[in-house]
Amino acid sequence: MAMTPRLELRQGQALVMTPQLQQAIKLLQLSNIELQEFIEGELERNPLLEREESSAEAKQSDDGGDAQALEFETGMAPAEAALDVDVADLAPDLSSADLAEAGAAPMQDWSKASSGKSFDDLPGLEETLTGDLTLAEHLDAQLTESGLSPTERMIGAVLIDAVDDWGYMRADTRELADRIGASEAQVLHVLEIMQGFEPTGVMARDIPECLALQLKERGRFDPAMEKLLANLDLLAKGHAERLQTVCGVDREDLADMIAEVRALTPKPGAGFGGGAVQSVAPDVYVKQAPDGAWAVELNADTMPRVLMNQRYFATVSKTAKREEDKLFLSECAQNASWLVKSLDQRAKTILKVAREIVRQQDGFFANGVAHLRPLNLKTVAAAIEMHESTVSRVTSNKYLSCARGMFELKYFFTASINAADGGEAHSAEAVRHQIKGLIESEDEDDILSDDRIVEILREKGVDIARRTVAKYRESLRIPSSVERKRKLASGI
Repeated sequence: MAMTPRLELRQGQALVMTPQLQQAIKLLQLSNIELQEFIEGELERNPLLEREESSAEAKQSDDGGDAQALEFETGMAPAEAALDVDVADLAPDLSSADLAEAGAAPMQDWSKASSGKSFDDLPGLEETLTGDLTLAEHLDAQLTESGLSPTERMIGAVLIDAVDDWGYMRADTRELADRIGASEAQVLHVLEIMQGFEPTGVMARDIPECLALQLKERGRFDPAMEKLLANLDLLAKGHAERLQTVCGVDREDLADMIAEVRALTPKPGAGFGGGAVQSVAPDVYVKQAPDGAWAVELNADTMPRVLMNQRYFATVSKTAKREEDKLFLSECAQNASWLVKSLDQRAKTILKVAREIVRQQDGFFANGVAHLRPLNLKTVAAAIEMHESTVSRVTSNKYLSCARGMFELKYFFTASINAADGGEAHSAEAVRHQIKGLIESEDEDDILSDDRIVEILREKGVDIARRTVAKYRESLRIPSSVERKRKLASGI
């Protein structure tokens, strides 16, 4: 059969995502911080876009009311207190010393500025701003004053780049030496010198080495303490008798050694600034109305308000002569209009999803985590007549603030555990909360095993397997019943 070219017409259907649709999807999954950054970029790129002025600013503006706003309305709510975040210790069984609080940066004294000087003579904004000293800057300053050779300072600079926020040097010395063309002995020599930098314990490669550096400075690093640091896993598990044997000390000496270790700082770099830290701001507020219902409203502070200046667009359009200028203005107008509509749709979608979550989990807001219900994306999507992927995007990196704290929207989607009597299923998070409560309230003479916890939960109507109890207990970082008994017996 001969191969000949020919033309054919075929009819078909295909989903084509326009750039505007892709933008709307992108906006939906952005966090409020990422959204602010995106809007700033659009304001710089599009001359027709401008930030909406508040009502007070609009009255004072000479051209107030000239721009026709394409805006969306959001619920208003007062600003909430900033969220306090506790960082978990690297060594959960070691209590670290209180971290040094960073001092406040001094403010610029403008009272001494001469009235004869212009603003051009005053320091620039970048000259008046000061920030917290970072650990890398602190180490670099000590490296400069250390008297090391240029080659050693170069090695030290590479080592500083490998230090994490807690002060640990995380790079492999052999790989680092190969990468910079030095011998491993040179790298280890510089590392040993830098381990004498402040704060004590910095540049260590692991927790035992960090604690050893601090004990050496105090003159308390002896063979018994060295053996204790080499067996921190036994300390965490409460094996007091085995530690006495390994360290060759009696019970009283071991207790003193443990007290010294607990007084050390396993995170020596935590007291330094780690760069710009962005706090989490809630996207949605949930408050109880006087009639007992739950009111859900958007946080207007995190919802950017932009508009398209129609007056400016009309003026510039009249003066545009070239076709490329007219095309550019047309694209800017189309993009501005679409952006405003996308922001409007994003706000409405977040509010719609949040209201359905609050409706489904009203027991949590009224009575706490023990009353969380099993919930998945499909249930919410079906209730608000949206696709599951849309709900998934809306709940990513979005936060809800209520009287019980700040929670990511995804927190309210929990797996279900069947009821023992065939009744309504239980939320996995609620069951985990029950397990924690049972262990916290257990009698010292009656430590609850995982099997006993299973029995108690089944008596309460929760059909759960022992391995599930063990998994939830481990996720809560709670030791087994054997380890809890051993700790009580040893007094550690």
